[in-house]
Amino acid sequence: MNASTTTSTKYEQRTNHNPDGIGKFYMGREIAHVMGHTGAMWLERPSREAEEQPSKIVNALELKPSDVVADIGAGTGYLSFLMAPTLTQGKVLAVDIQPEMLDIINFFKEDKHIDNVEPILATLNSPNLPPESIDLAVMVDAYHEFEYPYEVMSGIAKALKPGGRVALVEYRGENPFIMIKGLHKMTQKQVKKEMQAVGLTWQETKNLLPQQHLMLFTKV
Repeated sequence: MNASTTTSTKYEQRTNHNPDGIGKFYMGREIAHVMGHTGAMWLERPSREAEEQPSKIVNALELKPSDVVADIGAGTGYLSFLMAPTLTQGKVLAVDIQPEMLDIINFFKEDKHIDNVEPILATLNSPNLPPESIDLAVMVDAYHEFEYPYEVMSGIAKALKPGGRVALVEYRGENPFIMIKGLHKMTQKQVKKEMQAVGLTWQETKNLLPQQHLMLFTKV
């Protein structure tokens, strides 16, 4: 090993790396830079539904009215507020590490008069969710930015109720024609490998979105 590379139990740090990444590697994948709260307007852009069709995600998740859903890396809460009307007896836990994003979610809660979206401040290595408290965890274009993916996903796995599910939406890393930076895409093979590491089993992949995988996992 050369002097520019150091390793830990689960992660590898390299000084020579992709400028779009943080130089930290997990299971052979470089972790991408986080999109900060200054990019909030990108998440709320009017063209998002036409481009990504996130409403199809909500339909595909087959939510039950009583479900407790954790939207991990919720950002501005775009998906949280799409899911909330379906959860008439349940709620969305909108989880993010950026207090500024949670401020935006609180603003939208009042503006939209929606009271079953609960902002949760996470840390870099924990989703800050109690054990067996959620029916479903959803991550939309967020997982590839987690600085501590193993620790966060382990926390999510523990937070799942028996029979709980995890849904990951990521741009298709297999397709070079999808014009998203490489570190902001993931292949199914890589996602499955990383989810297996925390005891999650692949259930199915729904290819109903124009550019993204919707991959569903269950707790072993």
